[in-house]
Amino acid sequence: MSFDLEKSKCDQASNLLTELDIDAWLVWVRETSQISDPVLELIYGGDVVWQSAFLFTREGEKLAIVGNFDAGGVKHQGLFDQVIPYTKGIKDELIRQLEKYNPSKIAINYSTNDVAADGLTVGMHMILKDYLKDTPYVDRLISAENFIQKLRGRKSTEEIERVKKAISITEEIYKTAEGFVKPGMTEIEIYNLFHQEMDKHGVTSAWNDDHNPTVDAGPTKQFGHAGPIENKTKPGHLLHFDFGVRYKGYCSDIQRMFFIGKEKDIPEQIQTAFDTVRDAIIASSEFIRPGALGYEVDAVARNFVKDAGYEEYQHALGHQIGRHAHDGGGLLGPRWERYGDTVNQPVEVGNIFTLELHVTTENYGQVSLEENILITRNGCEFLSNPQRKLICIN
Repeated sequence: MSFDLEKSKCDQASNLLTELDIDAWLVWVRETSQISDPVLELIYGGDVVWQSAFLFTREGEKLAIVGNFDAGGVKHQGLFDQVIPYTKGIKDELIRQLEKYNPSKIAINYSTNDVAADGLTVGMHMILKDYLKDTPYVDRLISAENFIQKLRGRKSTEEIERVKKAISITEEIYKTAEGFVKPGMTEIEIYNLFHQEMDKHGVTSAWNDDHNPTVDAGPTKQFGHAGPIENKTKPGHLLHFDFGVRYKGYCSDIQRMFFIGKEKDIPEQIQTAFDTVRDAIIASSEFIRPGALGYEVDAVARNFVKDAGYEEYQHALGHQIGRHAHDGGGLLGPRWERYGDTVNQPVEVGNIFTLELHVTTENYGQVSLEENILITRNGCEFLSNPQRKLICIN
């Protein structure tokens, strides 16, 4: 098994320490099959059982202090310069290595803003502080939030290629759905056909199977994170999908709108709503660029929708995707309490975001789209093929 991707992220971690003026980064975990730090999958392709310290230093050293039964597996991956096993306890060896490098700032994985940077459990934090209580290092612990957001958000070439492939497969399945979706089908029947296509492509769900894809038929179905029901597709109604796949550990997340009927029969109310959503997404994509703050990008789309006479959407315009459909890091969202500081973060080259929003029509329910973009030096590149027109099913 190749661990090239994990190696590139380990190297990236070392470089980030210098950039952010941090002396060391400590990933401190145990029994990861039960509770795993979200960042571990980026820098180590496996589980550990005993208390383990993965230590990255500004000098470029990468150390793993692990239980003796875990040491062989860690060595096999070839990701760390030193793999130091222990039997009775990790405390003395951890302190010995900290004394060797004497870091002034030690980043550990806690965050009040970002779940993807908050992998250190309360119990492990307490244990760490107890082990270090008689050393100067207990007062040198800082949050790794900003560090992890950059590590997750700046996608490597291999990560980008995997997301692109996940998006390509998602769009192939959507194209196939144009052939199998018929009037009179239930949401559950359509959902099952999507899963058959996923099996054919050898991919899994980008989020929980029970609501991937989300299938919303008709004006009475409220959008949300819920599974399909017995609602049937009917002529003159909308059909909404929120769907993503996981390919080699990386995700897509795309929404599409179908109309049951011919293009000439689309009600003006639906067409106007669709055009507003589509054009709001395009407007935000034309604005977004490295250095733009998340809330600034969101405001472009949000104001577009409000200026068109619709109520503003009740969520962020975009989240990052990668290992997860919601991959942590900065958000493209409004300055609402629930988003904390995540919407004040600058967009960076290599970030992959969704652009998604909805508006509500008076008689036909909601119209919602979601595209996936890659941030480039000059702006962004659409990784999904933006939906320009309603997909009509006769």
